[in-house]
Amino acid sequence: MISKPAKKAATASPCRVTVCRGCCCGDAAKVPGVDHAGQIPRLRAALDGAAPVRASECLDVCDQANVVVVQPSPAGRAAGGRPVWLGLVNDDDALADIAAWIRAGGPGLAEPPGVLDLYAITVSRRVREGLEKG
Repeated sequence: MISKPAKKAATASPCRVTVCRGCCCGDAAKVPGVDHAGQIPRLRAALDGAAPVRASECLDVCDQANVVVVQPSPAGRAAGGRPVWLGLVNDDDALADIAAWIRAGGPGLAEPPGVLDLYAITVSRRVREGLEKG
């Protein structure tokens, strides 16, 4: 019997991706010229099953719309990875860079493309803990 090789993401617990879709993120009035409705489907397609993507209510960093949070896989967390908050993610190039990094392993397992340093944001402990509880 020949078994198919399993996708890495399917066999190991993957990173998790949260995209803010609250009061400002995903709002064309706040960030015009962005296909907000298509952003999550495009990110899911770019990830090709490597990680789940969920929409969240407001993550309380409205001045950084649109916000994406990449939480490490269990292996990434064990290797020292922590959630990475990215703000002003308003173009497909940024989504492609995020997806490539996650497919390579994400926080703790792969170095992010240097350009993602431009998107990295720091949030308060209260905000971080709110996402981790959800």
